[in-house]
Amino acid sequence: MFATLGLHERLLKALDQLALQQPTPVQEAMIPLVLAGHDVQASAETGSGKTAAYLLPLLQRLLEPAARDAATRGLVLLPTRELAHQVDKHCRELAAFTSIKTALIIGGTSYNEQKALLRRNADVVIGTPGRLLEHVQQHSLALQDLEVLVLDEADRMLDMGFRDAVLEIVRACRQPRQTLLLSATLSHQGLGRIAEEVLRDPRIVEIGSYRADHHSIAQQRVLADDPAHKNRLTEWLLANTPFERALVFTNTREHAEQLAGFLQRERDRRNSQQTDGVWGRAARSTLKVGCLHGELNQLERKRIMGLFRTGGVRVLVATDLAARGLDVKGIDLVINYGIARSGDDHVHRIGRTGRAGEKGLAVSLVSPPEWNTYCSIERYLGITMQPREVAGLRAHFKGEVKKIGGKAKGKSKDSAAAAKKKPVPKAKQRHTFKKNIGKRRVPTAPREADGAGPAGTLMDGAGFAPVRRSRRAEPPADE
Repeated sequence: MFATLGLHERLLKALDQLALQQPTPVQEAMIPLVLAGHDVQASAETGSGKTAAYLLPLLQRLLEPAARDAATRGLVLLPTRELAHQVDKHCRELAAFTSIKTALIIGGTSYNEQKALLRRNADVVIGTPGRLLEHVQQHSLALQDLEVLVLDEADRMLDMGFRDAVLEIVRACRQPRQTLLLSATLSHQGLGRIAEEVLRDPRIVEIGSYRADHHSIAQQRVLADDPAHKNRLTEWLLANTPFERALVFTNTREHAEQLAGFLQRERDRRNSQQTDGVWGRAARSTLKVGCLHGELNQLERKRIMGLFRTGGVRVLVATDLAARGLDVKGIDLVINYGIARSGDDHVHRIGRTGRAGEKGLAVSLVSPPEWNTYCSIERYLGITMQPREVAGLRAHFKGEVKKIGGKAKGKSKDSAAAAKKKPVPKAKQRHTFKKNIGKRRVPTAPREADGAGPAGTLMDGAGFAPVRRSRRAEPPADE
């Protein structure tokens, strides 16, 4: 029970209202350490409750008496705007019965409005590194009274190139302070160096393994030949798989927009034909397919996410922007239209489903150029995805090309011999080129007889006469 962790009664009242009674393992391990004032470096699998694990003790500390007219006392850094929105919403819910004020500072919104908001001395500021750094540099964000600094999804911020921005913000914070660093893994490259710079004698919390097999998620892979084939497979899966909400991941913004447009057209066509089945029933409303990527303006991103949460959008096509920390209830189908670039990204993608004890399905579509990446993900995570075929949409691609005797199957002896043939050394090529300089051949009239040209000039086999050395003409009179 949360009551055993020594939390304030107003926080316990908010937890009761949210129907949160039992702390998760990461909350049980982390909250007492944070309340004791230790710096903490924590890692836990997705969906484990890390957000409440640092928000609850942060709010508990802010409920203690503080200096009057103090500036910002808590700062939370997050890699994406969507995750910042989500954490801000959760923080407001947990602080519902307190006087604690929060401020959301992210890109894509009015800078001047944010300056006005910060002048009110919000107790907790939640935001992304880029926009927060702007306010630090313009002295509109005061951090001299900061007590707790939280770096959430720190590994993702490093991957996105925010290392320098994060460190500049950290250097602007008060010393001493309490710092909490949370990431998907403690072994991320570069995380150790930044931890040394921002943490002071930290306590380590590692609950489970983010690479552990997710028993609540069934993972399947379907072979595909090309993007057009993937479009049809995706449409078939959405039409024949029961789901409340589905999340489809692509690797690029262009693929996300193209796929969302294709699915929208298919939805409209099926809706006009009154097609039965899951996809046909789901199609009968104004908007059922959404697209989310980093190039959308903030208002559009917020609108799409709002529709996805409320059910106005049941299928969301997104880039990896939606892979980290996004907590939307009812996502029971994840489709990897494009294979993730790494095993870590794959884990975060499929972690959007199968949360809080629910069951989920993750289907990865694998084309020939993605086969090696797919195999490396399986090896890295120690998993084997269940092969699946769709009747009527079977791929010509059958997976890895088998090898015979160390050579790829289907290679002829001639091609193998040609591959083994040593190329002519560049030095010899240059020598041959220099040797032929000045030996330009000029065409002559057609041959009149074998081996002879006009006036008995000897010809070569190609019908060209050799260049003759002519006597030098007499010099002009004025030379």
